[in-house]
Amino acid sequence: MKISNKKQELRVCNKNIILFISLFLFITICKGNEDKIRDSLTVQSENQRKKLKRYDVKSGIVTYKITTSGKILGSTITGSGTEKLFFKNWGAVELIEENSTKTTNTKIFGKKSTETTNTHTMRKLDNGESYYVDFNRKVIHLRRDMAMDLSSMFHPKSDAGDVGENMLEGIGGEKTGTEIFMGYNCEVWNVNGAKQWMYKGVPLKIIVTVMGIETVKEAVKADFNMEIPNDNFKLPNYALQKEEGFLNNEEFEDEIESMDANMDKMSEMSFEEWKELVIMDDKEMQEMSDEELRQTYHMMQKMIQARKGKR
Repeated sequence: MKISNKKQELRVCNKNIILFISLFLFITICKGNEDKIRDSLTVQSENQRKKLKRYDVKSGIVTYKITTSGKILGSTITGSGTEKLFFKNWGAVELIEENSTKTTNTKIFGKKSTETTNTHTMRKLDNGESYYVDFNRKVIHLRRDMAMDLSSMFHPKSDAGDVGENMLEGIGGEKTGTEIFMGYNCEVWNVNGAKQWMYKGVPLKIIVTVMGIETVKEAVKADFNMEIPNDNFKLPNYALQKEEGFLNNEEFEDEIESMDANMDKMSEMSFEEWKELVIMDDKEMQEMSDEELRQTYHMMQKMIQARKGKR
C-alpha cells in the first residue's frame, strides 16, 4: 500500500516523538550518576534562540577540591584533585575541567602493591551540544545532550528552581532542608545515595559513598553573576569526532520546527486515527497491544501539549 507524503511525514514525526519519550524515560530511570543529576536540571530561558536555563543564577566560577577515601576488597583507596566550573547564560554554556589522582594500596597474601592513576577530563555544554575531551587520544567527542534537548522541547515550565526540584524528585531525590555553605543558602538533597548542597541549582558540595568508598567534592571558592571571558570556555585544538547523526544547534532547531507543524496535526487525532496511521506497514507497532498503544498515544499527547504550551 502506498503512503502519501503527508502521512509519511506524520509517521516519521510520531517515531521521533516516541524516541524522545523513550530517551526521557531512560534518563529519568537511570540512577546514581552525578552528571545525569546535574544535566537533569535543565529548562528553557527567555532568549530569542530558546537557549536553555539550567540554573537560577546567570553566571559563575566555582573551584572545587575533591577527596576520595575508603577500603574495598582488601584495598585502601585514597585520592585528591581539583575541579573548576565555568558557566554563563544561566548554564546554557558550561565548561568543567577536572585534574585528580587516585592511589590504590593492596595487600593480598602478604604481598603489597601500589597503583596510582591520574585523571584529566574536560566537558563542555553549549545549548544542547556536548563536548568531551579525550586528552590521551587528543580527540574531542561531540554529541547532542539529550537531557537538555528533552527539557527544552517538552517541559512547559520556565522556572529553573521548580523544574530542578521536579527532576530531582523524579529520579528519587528528597529535599531534607537548607544549610549555609560557603556563605550561600543551599538546599540539601539526598539523591540515590549522594548528598548534595545546591545553590540555585548549582552544586556546591556533593558526598557520594559507593561500596565503602567516599568521594567528597566541595567548593573552596564560588563567585556568581559576573562577566566571564570567552577564553574560559575554549577547548583544546584537537580533532572533532561527531556522533553518528549529530545535529548542531541550528540544524536541531530546524528539525524541531519541521516537527511542530506535524505535532499540531497529531494533537487533533483520535486514538483510532492515530493507531491506523502508526501501525500501517510498521511491524513493531503492529505487535503492540491496544493497551500499550493507548499508553503511548496518551504519553505522546501529553508531550505534544507540553511542547505546544512553549510556542
